[in-house]
Amino acid sequence: MSDRTEKQEEMLQTIMGLIMHGGDAKSNAMEAIHAAKEGDFETADEKLKLADDALIQAHHSQTGLLTREASGDSVEMSLLMVHGQDHLMNAITFKDMAVEVIDLHKRLQ
Repeated sequence: MSDRTEKQEEMLQTIMGLIMHGGDAKSNAMEAIHAAKEGDFETADEKLKLADDALIQAHHSQTGLLTREASGDSVEMSLLMVHGQDHLMNAITFKDMAVEVIDLHKRLQ
């Protein structure tokens, strides 16, 4: 495999990590909200923890890209890269909002 092909494969794996872990984080945050609506705050808290874990994994992927760029190895921007970053940012926002929604459900109980 050529150096360029290896870099492209590595980049694809990193981007897929952003998409996959970002999606997992958002899904877990949504499941946490659903659990809170049912009054199951233990499950809601567990799902938020899973969302946090997925976000940590996504951040590891993102940090790899930032480190690569900072070391002078430019990162090629692609639609897939933008999509991966979009997934991550949406997941972070959604998880933050889930915490607030769950807190409201707790107060209403």
